[in-house]
Amino acid sequence: MKALVIGATGAIGKDLVEQLLQDDDFTRIDIFVRREVSYSSAKIAVHVVDFDHPEQWAGLLSGDVLFSCLGTTIRAAGSQEAQWKVDYTYQYNTALAARKNGVLTYVLVSSVGANAKSKIFYSKMKGALEDAVQALGFDSCFILQPPSLIRKGSDRLGEKLGVVILKALNGIGLMRAYTPMPTESVAAAMLRLAKCSRKGCETVVSQDILSCGR
Repeated sequence: MKALVIGATGAIGKDLVEQLLQDDDFTRIDIFVRREVSYSSAKIAVHVVDFDHPEQWAGLLSGDVLFSCLGTTIRAAGSQEAQWKVDYTYQYNTALAARKNGVLTYVLVSSVGANAKSKIFYSKMKGALEDAVQALGFDSCFILQPPSLIRKGSDRLGEKLGVVILKALNGIGLMRAYTPMPTESVAAAMLRLAKCSRKGCETVVSQDILSCGR
């Protein structure tokens, strides 16, 4: 099988690529990045692309499955408009090109609470993308909505505090849908779903992600 990956340098993306490298079912991994990265494996082909101009590289999006785990924070992006471009536009344009090229399976990392009708910008953005990619007609479309993530070696103080608080609330039976999970568990679920035979669009929420990754 041939995998296509965007967001390969992010927390989930890195774990996903590591797991793809160990999976004998995947003989080729094409990753699309904004800056040059190097891998020692011959299985990986790195494509440095300008996501603002997908027409320049859309023809390379040919394979069996597209994994989409691209994303940024509003702090890093600098504005809601800039974050929308990365989290929505770049991902949608990639999915559209892949579908036109005959890719049949699509696996997207979204977020808990995604809803195109939400008044919360982040949730609305994620929900709008979910609706848009489902309409593209992939044979198999899996959308994962993980809660807070546990990133290896994270130096984000707010994220660390959030994980501690959520774990404490989970301990007394509150907010279990938001139980933090390791990024490698999300990656494992993405990989397993990509190889299953189910057709249609499926949204995988919260703790169901953990069971998929086992």
